[in-house]
Amino acid sequence: MTKLQHLCHFRQAVYETLGPARDALFELCDAVLTTAKPSSFAHLSLSPMFRRQWPSLYEAIDDGRPDRKVLLDLLLDPMPEEALERPLLLGEHTAWPRLAAGTLAERSYSHHADRQTHLADGLPITAGFAFSTLALVPEPGTRWVLPLLHERIKPEETAPQVAAGQLRHVVEVLHRRGARRALALFDSQYGCASFVKATSEVAVDLLFRLRSNRVLWGSPPAYRGVGAPRKHGHKFHLNDPETWPEPEEVLLVEDETLGRVELRRWQRWHFREAPEREMTLVRVVCLDRPKKKAMWLGFVGDEQPTLSHLWRLYLRRFAIEHWYRFSKQRLHWTLPRFSTPEQHERWSDLMPVLTLQLYLARGAMIDHLLPWQKPQAAHERTPGRVCQGMAEVIAVIGTPACVPKPRGKSPGWQKGRARRLRVRYPIMKKARKRRLKRRRQVA
Repeated sequence: MTKLQHLCHFRQAVYETLGPARDALFELCDAVLTTAKPSSFAHLSLSPMFRRQWPSLYEAIDDGRPDRKVLLDLLLDPMPEEALERPLLLGEHTAWPRLAAGTLAERSYSHHADRQTHLADGLPITAGFAFSTLALVPEPGTRWVLPLLHERIKPEETAPQVAAGQLRHVVEVLHRRGARRALALFDSQYGCASFVKATSEVAVDLLFRLRSNRVLWGSPPAYRGVGAPRKHGHKFHLNDPETWPEPEEVLLVEDETLGRVELRRWQRWHFREAPEREMTLVRVVCLDRPKKKAMWLGFVGDEQPTLSHLWRLYLRRFAIEHWYRFSKQRLHWTLPRFSTPEQHERWSDLMPVLTLQLYLARGAMIDHLLPWQKPQAAHERTPGRVCQGMAEVIAVIGTPACVPKPRGKSPGWQKGRARRLRVRYPIMKKARKRRLKRRRQVA
């Protein structure tokens, strides 16, 4: 089967999965892939790929029901075999700012680096929705990241909780397909006891970054026969070198970009709230860059890579940050201003579908260069470069969507019907669980 046939088969399967309003929803996807800089969401209706009127954009989001479980299977079908030998998963979350949407329910506070969407000067906080993403790296050494799940984090949930559920779902599907044990990479917000405990029953290896103020505990000493057995041993402060024991392994490697890198490894450490989940601790220091802070990594799992390979694997986690930027700037993910949380979720479910279409079309398209761009080989083309030639690819393979049928003019707003102001909702704040500390009274 050729690459164009793979793309046609995938588009047809996705079209049959979108449910009601699938014709308008599928043409909306083609309009996104072929429109570079729309000024608004309604501007996508001016694309030649969208053969309907502009109200059909919003009707498609209202009526469409993409099935995430079915879409996940469709996203994994065209994956290369090497991606399932040792699946490399990337987990992260980002914010969709909706500062001025006072009538939008279930908004919450989220971290966001863009200063234009901050609530106050100097604080990287915005109001809107947070989305958790779990992506798969299709090929070693590639710039591509293919998201599998892109779900909203509800106000009563946390990012580690949603990521643990996504991991459980994806690992089960990969296991049914005969894939090996996966390795998942996460940032420092997931390097905590709650995330490690939530993934204890998931057959996956975890590699995450640790904050420098974390405290870990070693294995407890042998039981002396008096009192309750101890659960914790030596106390390891990551920011206090005096508490560091001698490492089990020290390695000095030479990197083309970072120069000399010193690696230290300690084994059999754990979080205080998760003593049953032991981890391997790794400290990464760039000796030729003294101003660069040391990076602490934690590994939990069965199939641990070598120390020289472990820290290089974690550097591939940053690829998902580039996909977030691409989805917001080129796939226009945060461009619409929907009025309900459900509309945001349905629109976000289409982002993995759009990304995989670009991945399948990269080897079958003709590279359309801008005057200042250099030619790229088929396996080196970036998602942005593929978007420049997607209009020609879609014109060749066609669309499974049906031709629109005119239904007449809408009667509009009924005369005499009262107009009511929409309900305004406050921004929801997630409550932190405070541990009660018992004070011992000294007699």
